[in-house]
Amino acid sequence: MYERILLAVDGGPSSDLAISQAILVAKTMNAEVKAIFVVDDSELFFEGSHINPDDILRDLFSVGQQTLSRVAARLRDAGVRCTTAVIERPVSPGQISSTIVAQADTWPADLIVMGTHGRRGVRRIIMGSVSEGVIAKTNKPVLLVRSERDA
Repeated sequence: MYERILLAVDGGPSSDLAISQAILVAKTMNAEVKAIFVVDDSELFFEGSHINPDDILRDLFSVGQQTLSRVAARLRDAGVRCTTAVIERPVSPGQISSTIVAQADTWPADLIVMGTHGRRGVRRIIMGSVSEGVIAKTNKPVLLVRSERDA
């Protein structure tokens, strides 16, 4: 049923749980997993900062590479075929959910697996919900794994 699983990770606790679920589904279906990390450039557009945005992007790219290295090791240790990709720029500034959907369509994935932080109230309004955006923008099945703690 699922031959290609797109696993979107951000390095947080909910991503760790999503990796476990992706492994379970991939092993059951003998599926391949593509793990992606999207560099979030949305906070780089605040003015008045003396921080070089290129330095921040370079650091975030490095975090993405390190995160995906750990993810790939877990997948391979579990016997799951996998590839990884750091997506350096969202399809448009701050549009992480659109970028995940575009990756799922381009690859093409049969299933999207990702964690969700389960934020509520003001924190959700301020920080948005990538997972809700993915669900709203894709016609593919999405497996959301909620973190037990709000990250």
